[in-house]
Amino acid sequence: MAAFWEETAGMFVAWTTTTSRTDAEKLARGAVVKRLAACAQVDGPLTSFYHAEGQLEHAEEFRVWFKYLPGNASALRDWVHTHHPYATPQWIEMSAESVGEKYLSWAMANSTPAPFQNPQQPK
Repeated sequence: MAAFWEETAGMFVAWTTTTSRTDAEKLARGAVVKRLAACAQVDGPLTSFYHAEGQLEHAEEFRVWFKYLPGNASALRDWVHTHHPYATPQWIEMSAESVGEKYLSWAMANSTPAPFQNPQQPK
């Protein structure tokens, strides 16, 4: 019989970008407070290049990385899109090919609300 972590094994990583560190940190903090993500990291600034209205543009942005369980994928995606400052936010998600047993156990314990817990609302 497989261990519990092997039967439920899996983790996703997703990322989005914002124009400010403050917005990036709000998204990161909010997703972790609501336990939609086990961990969120902010990095940057970085420079993005893209086309908008026929012109090559560039902007300074901050990337938010989310690490989360498959069962939270839809809820996290919806939450980020609802709270993101962009009308059309970047949202790219990937299934992790391999996740360490101890890290996955930690993620499972920290992204599932405890019984009778009332998660704080993010500011």
